[in-house]
Amino acid sequence: MEKIVRQSILFDFYGELLTEHQKNIYRDIVFDDMSYSEIADLEGISRQGVYDLIKRCDRILEEYEEKLKLVEKFQNTKGMVANIQTLAKELKESNSNKALADKIDAIVQTSNAILEEY
Repeated sequence: MEKIVRQSILFDFYGELLTEHQKNIYRDIVFDDMSYSEIADLEGISRQGVYDLIKRCDRILEEYEEKLKLVEKFQNTKGMVANIQTLAKELKESNSNKALADKIDAIVQTSNAILEEY
């Protein structure tokens, strides 16, 4: 997984567990695409300090994922829901029963609701 994508997903799941200072700087790097130098100037710290803070945050977020596996569970759930939707679509296309088609539509709506919860 591309580094920035991984960082943003981990931040979405575990970002609230960082300090406000860490969250602000991490957001600036990952989401606002600011440079270490820009952030260092804004925060009054060294470029190396920003770099170290980002590395520390990356490590912290990865450790949370190693222990809690929330991102892994989310990705597995997304895959299973996509499979449910594919099977429902195939079943609907292979059958002309209106009552069955309505139940299949309900299954698809429910699986969409599951994805929206995440």
